[in-house]
Amino acid sequence: MLLAIDVGNTNSGFALFDEAGDMKASWRCRTDSARTADEYASWLSPLLQRSQLDFSSVTSVIVASVVPDANFNLASLCRRYCDLDAHFIDSQTVLKAGLAIHIDKPQEAGADRLVNAIAVKQRYGAPCIVIDFGTATTFDILDESGAFVGGVIAPGIHLSCNALYQASAKLPKIDIKRPPHAIGKNTVEAMQSGVYWGYISLIGGLLERCKAELGASGAKASVVATGGLASVFAPDMPFITHIDDDITTYGLFLLNKVLKDAKTAA
Repeated sequence: MLLAIDVGNTNSGFALFDEAGDMKASWRCRTDSARTADEYASWLSPLLQRSQLDFSSVTSVIVASVVPDANFNLASLCRRYCDLDAHFIDSQTVLKAGLAIHIDKPQEAGADRLVNAIAVKQRYGAPCIVIDFGTATTFDILDESGAFVGGVIAPGIHLSCNALYQASAKLPKIDIKRPPHAIGKNTVEAMQSGVYWGYISLIGGLLERCKAELGASGAKASVVATGGLASVFAPDMPFITHIDDDITTYGLFLLNKVLKDAKTAA
């Protein structure tokens, strides 16, 4: 069984896939680069048991990480408890999987963004635009040929809220939710309006520009939303065609299959 690990700046996702690509279990934890291999194991072990599994069920591990400081302890977890070497993916891995990367420096692209591109190409075809509501709000663009041609990186919603709170003496912390009106009747409603409707306008405006730069194919591009807040904003974003919370870990499954097939062929 494959253990796919997606290490983001705020949270990390762990998912188990069988040979057919069916997800058997998934869990999330806060990303902490200081978390030791034993701490990971003490957290994962009871979760595996609840799914009637254990570390011996894991036959391979693949990792997409944007937090380099967390990689050593994750690698130690896999060696110590699964007796396996984890494969940490990079742009070269993705190129081997058949994804063309048409940007200035492919090695600079975040592992999660490239994995998303692999997954949406297989699930939804191209052209396609992935919007990931993570620590940063990112757009990943596949053109009509299925090549990764770049994207957009904007501050994430939580980052913006925290910055507003920390930099302003009289503004409170707020929950991210849909306000009843665009014109707030009090401070909290005014802030929620700025965050909620402001992000919808930001995303809609950027999406319109990205589609225009894709040319004639832009109009038919699928728009896939992922990340924790995708479902919060989707009701007021009619341009979203799919919500897919598991797109990154599924992309890791696809990459692992390519690597496994290549090893068998060799």
